Amino acid sequence: MGSLRSLIRHQKLSLGKRAFVKMTHLQAGLGPETIEKARLELNENPETLHQDIQQVRDMIITRPDIGFLRTDDAFILRFLRARKFNQTEAFRLLAQYFQYRQLNLDMFKNFKADDPGIKRALMDGFPGVLENRDHYGRKILLLFAANWDQSRNSFVDILRAILLSLEVLIEDQELQINGFILIIDWSNFSFKQASKLTPSILRLAIEGLQDSFPARFGGVHFVNQPWYIHALYTIIKPFLKDKTRKRIFLHGNNLNSLHQLIHPECLPSEFGGTLPPYDMGTWARTLLGPDYNDENEYTHTSYNAMHVKHVPANPERDCSPKHMKRSQSVVEPGTLKHEERGENDNTQPLLALD
Repeated sequence: MGSLRSLIRHQKLSLGKRAFVKMTHLQAGLGPETIEKARLELNENPETLHQDIQQVRDMIITRPDIGFLRTDDAFILRFLRARKFNQTEAFRLLAQYFQYRQLNLDMFKNFKADDPGIKRALMDGFPGVLENRDHYGRKILLLFAANWDQSRNSFVDILRAILLSLEVLIEDQELQINGFILIIDWSNFSFKQASKLTPSILRLAIEGLQDSFPARFGGVHFVNQPWYIHALYTIIKPFLKDKTRKRIFLHGNNLNSLHQLIHPECLPSEFGGTLPPYDMGTWARTLLGPDYNDENEYTHTSYNAMHVKHVPANPERDCSPKHMKRSQSVVEPGTLKHEERGENDNTQPLLALD
């Protein structure tokens, strides 16, 4: 009897060990420091990873009104990491992710880099994505607000391009743990441009980025913002979670305060950094592949997030004058041609022109 119990105990230990090995493949490619960071900051425990994921998956039955189109281990894991392994909060985020897509079907129709609207936004640098990460391992995203040519790009297409970019980037497990930083440069962003920011489209962006996406945003930095951007921020502040409000920094023209949070070695020269000026085509070339063309011609016909991350970066090409599209406004203030289609119906601008 004793030998039988010993054999059963050995088999259980062996099965447990195999299960542990099987589940830790989800952490494959992560360095020891990142794994330790996930343990300390996110409460990630390789020994209970399977149970944590399954608990979230078991909650899906409670929301029959939502179509959960993807429920594999790796996918659910990013939601757990975004909510520090609080299973209830992770499931809430997972549900909101798919509900947001159900409620905004048009936004996610042809949701790939070769969609005409998304392509134009990417070409104009929405968003910019720096190759190097900051000193905490976070990916730095850039938005040069004045580049919003409202006769060329709708706000919704810019938002789609940002969400698509995040979908690609979040495949990287390091970024699921370390997170992102967003810097918005408001230089030369006109009052007329700002007047197009209606409550409905701003709420759409907040819901899509704050409430429905499994990413950790370590900071949102406003640079060179005029007074009317302060006014806009005051209006949208009630829609922001307390945690989000605490991570928004209004630097104005004070780049020193920006550098206290993000080292100059990580930033392009537009932000007082030591890197070359940002090339607007860098991220678009990554998503669109070798067929990217500076003359706005696209021959790349499909997007596959699993392959995008394998596109090799070529810093020499990205920073060469031949391929440089500098981060400057592509439209002069006051030259907007017509209103965005479908975004101003039944909405009022937050800022009214005289």
